[in-house]
Amino acid sequence: MRDAGGFEGNGQTLRILGRLETFSAGAGANLTRRTMLGVLKYPVAYTRVANPELTPALLAGPSTIKALDGRACKPPKCYHDSEQDVVDWILEPLSASDHDAFQAFTPQVGKHGKALHKSLDCSIMDAADDIAYGVHDLEDAIALDLVTREGFAAAVQDKCPTFLDALEAKYPGESANDVFSHMPDGLFGGAASRKRFIGRLVHHFLTAVEYVELDAFAEPLLRYRVRVRDGERQFLDVLQTFVVDEVITSPAVQHLEFKGQGMVVAVFEAMQADPARLLPREELRKFGAAHGDVRVICDYVAAMTDTHLLKTYERLFSPRMGSVFDRL
Repeated sequence: MRDAGGFEGNGQTLRILGRLETFSAGAGANLTRRTMLGVLKYPVAYTRVANPELTPALLAGPSTIKALDGRACKPPKCYHDSEQDVVDWILEPLSASDHDAFQAFTPQVGKHGKALHKSLDCSIMDAADDIAYGVHDLEDAIALDLVTREGFAAAVQDKCPTFLDALEAKYPGESANDVFSHMPDGLFGGAASRKRFIGRLVHHFLTAVEYVELDAFAEPLLRYRVRVRDGERQFLDVLQTFVVDEVITSPAVQHLEFKGQGMVVAVFEAMQADPARLLPREELRKFGAAHGDVRVICDYVAAMTDTHLLKTYERLFSPRMGSVFDRL
């Protein structure tokens, strides 16, 4: 979509709820302004925040395969220009000053611009998402033996004083004068003790969430938002970084990421190359009604589950797979 308005996951969520869902005629899921304001995670349009110097590209090295350049292909955090009317409706009740301030962003050298603001409800969602990302992804990584006790202990050493203080205060008889060792022992000591310590971590971060007030806004849903307090935030960042370094960017995960990217690109390009032949009839009808707008193909591919993508890829590219009786 690099030449057709780009693509960003949060922007696609807004598009689904505001336009593509069919719960109402012409209003998507027909949700309230407040709900949609909470979904509007990055309130800046693609064309405003995209850095023209960053062009999606392939890696230059390979000669027989197409490999995406991950850095060059990273999209700006934004909403799609195609949903400008949806965003205008969401922000319509705001004063002119609140409207302009809310859509402010900071240009970044060598990167796309960065939106500066989000609503109260969106900040609550972000805090919850960060806690889930830092804590429950860690839980899954431990349960699946993707990380080691030693690696975890080294990563968080001296970076979790708020949690150790909380453990010592609430469970003074558990640690035997070594509060730090008690934490990795609990997390890596089996399913029961892991659940207890995961619960303690979640509680630690949830109870550290606090309100902040921004004087620049009059609208309460913009004036107030939440964040995880600084000390606990530092520990949460360490947990998130540990999961990224040890799991998300590991070859075991990146092999599948690489394969998935190739499948998405191949299916999209096949549909784009010959939509009349390859698009399902309902999608082709939408494509025609949109006068050949490739965004319709993007919507179709973006809506695929892993299983749907795999089946479609195999039908198109695997000689031994697929039947005329398969449902598209």
